[in-house]
Amino acid sequence: MKNTSGYEADNGFKLGYVTHLETLLKVSLPDSCLLAKPHIESRIKTMKKDWQVVYDMLNSTSGFGYDKEKNYVTNDSPGVWDSYIENHPNVRKWRNKKLPHYEDLCAIFGKDRAHGKIAMDAIEMEEEVNT
Repeated sequence: MKNTSGYEADNGFKLGYVTHLETLLKVSLPDSCLLAKPHIESRIKTMKKDWQVVYDMLNSTSGFGYDKEKNYVTNDSPGVWDSYIENHPNVRKWRNKKLPHYEDLCAIFGKDRAHGKIAMDAIEMEEEVNT
């Protein structure tokens, strides 16, 4: 993913990237029959979705960390997992599953994440306009 000079964008990849990957895969794995659509696009979409779940867990909740050597989410205690899974059932699989390339995925997808730190409600926006 990292050796894609010319195809990086602020929030993922530029147009034509999956076609470029398809060409590279045809050279590396000529009998694979992998296509840009649906195979490569689907895999990138799945990787981004998985990354978003782990990213949100690590950056919006205390008690979680990421072990770079073992490539999995760590926590302070089993109770942390239990309470988080209760409110976010989609994270259950990350309790015992690795997410390799997490840091690479942060570099690729991390710039397009809204974090809400500067979000305003309608009243706050009106007050800002009127001041």
